[in-house]
Amino acid sequence: MAANRKLLVAAVVCAAAFVGVTGCSSEEKDPFDGMSADKIAKKAADASKDAGSFKVTGEGKQEGKPLQVDFSVAKSGDCEGKMDGGTGGTAEFLVSGDTQYMKGDAAYWKNAMGGGGQTSRFEDKWVKSPKGKGNGVCDADAMFQSKELKKLKREKDSEVDGKKAAVLTKDETGKKTTFYVAAEGKPYFLKVVTTGKEDPSTMNFSDYGKSVAIKAPAPNEVVDLAELMKS
Repeated sequence: MAANRKLLVAAVVCAAAFVGVTGCSSEEKDPFDGMSADKIAKKAADASKDAGSFKVTGEGKQEGKPLQVDFSVAKSGDCEGKMDGGTGGTAEFLVSGDTQYMKGDAAYWKNAMGGGGQTSRFEDKWVKSPKGKGNGVCDADAMFQSKELKKLKREKDSEVDGKKAAVLTKDETGKKTTFYVAAEGKPYFLKVVTTGKEDPSTMNFSDYGKSVAIKAPAPNEVVDLAELMKS
C-alpha cells in the first residue's frame, strides 16, 4: 500500500509539472537537436511542399509600394487569391490547369496597362492567359526552394500564433530574412519575414494539407488577353 501511495504522489507531481505548477525530471526535447540550420530549413521546405495545399497571407512592399496578399494553393497546383496594392488597385487571381486568370478594379488595370484606353474592356471580367512556366505566386516548388535556404543561422526559439517555432535567419547585403519553422508536429514553415531597405515583407503560412477547391470562371465572365492584344 505504501508503494502505491508513493507512485500516486509521483504521478501527481509530474501532472502538476505538466500544467506549470512545479518541476519534473522530464524535459521537452528539441525535434531539431543536432541539426544544422540549413538542414532544418530543408526539412521544412520538404514538409511544406509535401503537404500539397496551404494558405498564405501577408503584407509588404513591391517596388516601394504597399502590397497585401491572401491566397490558397491546392494540391493540384491550382490556386486562387487576392492582392491589394492600395492606390495601385486590387486584383483577384486564379490559376486553373494551364490557364491563369486575373480580375482587377479600374485602378489596377490603369496601373498595369499604363493608363491605356482598353482598360474599360476588362471591367467585371476575368482576363485569361496561358499559365506559362510554373504557377508564379502560387508555385510551391519556387516558394519552398531548399537550394536557396543556405548559410542560415539558428536563433533562440520563438512562437507563432501560440505554436513553438525554431527561428532561422539569413543575412545578405541590405536584407535579412527570418524563417519560423514549426517545432511541434510537422516541421512546416509558419512565417517568413524579410527586412531591409527594399521590399520588406511578412508572409504567414497556414492550413497545410486542408482541401482547397479551385473552379475556373464561367466562359461568359472571361476575356482572352491574346484576342485583346490583336484588336
